[in-house]
Amino acid sequence: MQEKLIKHTREAFQSAFQSEPEHFFLAPGRINIIGEHVDYSDGFVLPAAIDKHICFAVKKMDDSETCTFFAKDFNESFSFNIHQKQTPVSQTWVNYLLGVFNAIQETGKEIGGLQIAFSSTIPMGSGLSSSAALECGFAFILNQIFDLSLSKKDLALIGQRSEHTFVGVKCGIMDQFASVFGKEHQVILLDCNSLEHQYFEANIEGYSLVLFDSCVKHTHLTSGYNDRRNDVDNGKKALWEKFPEVEKFRDFSFSMLDEVRTKIGELSYKRCLYLLKEIKRVEKAAKALSESDVKCLGELLVETHSGLSTEFEVSCEELDFMVEETLKENGVLGARIMGGGFGGCSINLIKDENVDDVIKNISAKYKADFDIEMKVYHVKISDGINEYKRNEFVI
Repeated sequence: MQEKLIKHTREAFQSAFQSEPEHFFLAPGRINIIGEHVDYSDGFVLPAAIDKHICFAVKKMDDSETCTFFAKDFNESFSFNIHQKQTPVSQTWVNYLLGVFNAIQETGKEIGGLQIAFSSTIPMGSGLSSSAALECGFAFILNQIFDLSLSKKDLALIGQRSEHTFVGVKCGIMDQFASVFGKEHQVILLDCNSLEHQYFEANIEGYSLVLFDSCVKHTHLTSGYNDRRNDVDNGKKALWEKFPEVEKFRDFSFSMLDEVRTKIGELSYKRCLYLLKEIKRVEKAAKALSESDVKCLGELLVETHSGLSTEFEVSCEELDFMVEETLKENGVLGARIMGGGFGGCSINLIKDENVDDVIKNISAKYKADFDIEMKVYHVKISDGINEYKRNEFVI
């Protein structure tokens, strides 16, 4: 898979620039095993980098004041002067890159000219964070080629800042962190506030994580997300007014939440109840993975979907159907909606020998009920952003 992508990207570079690239970099997408909507509530998440990548073919241009990108998948090019102040443009994909350049430029570090062609195997719009791979991949390239001495943490934060400032999406840090810090066969237990993190072996031998893409994305994702944040903030305010000694939201108890239930109303109560339960599930899931307790992990995934559907209310008819039907299949230990909600993918824990049958059956049922062709992504947990040397693959 990687060799094919690298070859494809090399050919794109040759076509765009009539020369050979000097470097190849791979930036992965990510999944989140468990821990949805807790990144802005003092919680933990459990992401991992996956074997879907953006490949960058790169050549340093010592005597040039220009940086030129060729996006093979869009068949579009963009150039800018590296000495000028950058501002957002109309092409969305360009802004992810310009935002990174701008963030590094503002530190006063020197960057030279480049030619870059890139192509991707990360499905766009599927919730696998192609945007974070694009941002952090470019930051990694600049750091390597121009010896900027930026840490991995710096690179993740630069990617997040790009999205905030040039794209206008107030995302958390999880996606960028997973793309930069990923390790093969390991998940990351990440504290989204302190960025403290630890790795756990993803011990699911005999089982696979398979993503089912509903191919729907409802228009109320942004408004729904903001509404949920307002509901949560209402609950947090009341909790801290009554219990000012508690430092972090995750340290509130269920009994404390019960004490403010009448004051905050049922909606805020349900939202906060989901978050407090989900934060605890993340820690249990990390332990289950490290102990090869796939049955426990599956049960936690099911609990999370129930919470996202009934307490946080960010699921939708298509995903609820998909998860409900998947859980009826032989060999399925767990399934849940993955990501912000209102569409996107489900993540499913399935016994290897049953994967093909489950895919066949759910695809048919989904097509029959919604007249939509479900997409399927087989993923493996992989390393974070890396430079790939020529002797590591055949071209």
